Amino acid sequence: MSNSRMRILYHHRTASKDGQAVHIEEMIDALRSEGHEVRVVAPGQEAAEGGAGQMGSDMGWVHGLKARLPKAVYELMELAYSLVAYRKLMAAAKEFKPDVIYERYNLFLLAGLMARKRLGVPLLLEVNSPLVLERSQHSGGLALAGLARWAERTAWRGADRVLPVTEVLAGHVRACGVPAERIQVVPNGINRAHFAQAPRPDEAKARLGLQGRLVLGFTGFVRDWHGVDRIVAWMASPQAPAHTQLLVVGDGPVREALEAQAKQLGLADRVAFTGVIHRDQVPAHVAAFDVALQPAVTPYASPLKLMEYLVLGKAIVAPSTPNLLEVLTHETNALMFDEASPDGLEGALTRLCSDSALRERLSHGARDTIDRLNLTWLGNARRVVAMAKAVA
Repeated sequence: MSNSRMRILYHHRTASKDGQAVHIEEMIDALRSEGHEVRVVAPGQEAAEGGAGQMGSDMGWVHGLKARLPKAVYELMELAYSLVAYRKLMAAAKEFKPDVIYERYNLFLLAGLMARKRLGVPLLLEVNSPLVLERSQHSGGLALAGLARWAERTAWRGADRVLPVTEVLAGHVRACGVPAERIQVVPNGINRAHFAQAPRPDEAKARLGLQGRLVLGFTGFVRDWHGVDRIVAWMASPQAPAHTQLLVVGDGPVREALEAQAKQLGLADRVAFTGVIHRDQVPAHVAAFDVALQPAVTPYASPLKLMEYLVLGKAIVAPSTPNLLEVLTHETNALMFDEASPDGLEGALTRLCSDSALRERLSHGARDTIDRLNLTWLGNARRVVAMAKAVA
């Protein structure tokens, strides 16, 4: 291994074209931009090279398998896939001769750990969620919970470094028996260059036909738990300015319900969805936001949408959860509310939408946050390489 350039064998099991794909593509691009060689081993890698940036989902076949197979059989197939992935990793390593393996953690995925033991090179394991907990609570639970706990514990304990995206998630990793010195938090980041050409807010509004509107914006895949229905209901209240407009940059399973709710409340012309758009179009839409919405959050997540809001200097409304407080400060770069309060979100919206000076102050604070905390993919790539050199 040279003093500066590393050969990184990057492994993941992600087939979806959503925020996970953004994280993967941006990290790989950032590592390569720093002069490191990155060899990617992943499902459908050949096809994936041509589809960068196109959002949506390529997961239909996965959901089909889940629906047709008994849950226990599907979970055993996930574990068995580790052998397939291990063979791919070993074949790539034979020619590539990596200095380090970087793997995106997935449940029942032990291929990186197996290759680490065989090759004698360090393993860095990126962890975005505690999947045993997540899958136990959603999608009908786990059939083989004991096996899942063993697989998660084995993967986390076996890595040379574990890279959770928040301090909250680091707590889950420590609770599994990983020593604190082997854990380093690496939050999600942003690619400044991707947002550098975003138009000014007034220009962005004009392009979207939203002149004269106070735009409340949300990016991403909208699910029921996000609480966007509360935004729509608030817009129909006397507290909401009559010129508020909700713009959802994305799509999701609750789109029809939200559109029906808006129609019922007489807001059909004030609630708009872009549907799935290319990543290159996102900055021009987010630029139009006056208020950026994070109405709810998974308690251990590092939301990508938050980074998009911050880099463009948006006035953010968000719950004061421990994971968000790692990045946000009340009345400095966001207006935060108590998620346990039944009208906390609505109160924050009322205050922010009626106070342009507050929006301006939060906007400046938001824009400064990226540099202050170094929340960029390039910064993350440098952290990863420094860790890799330390353990190698």
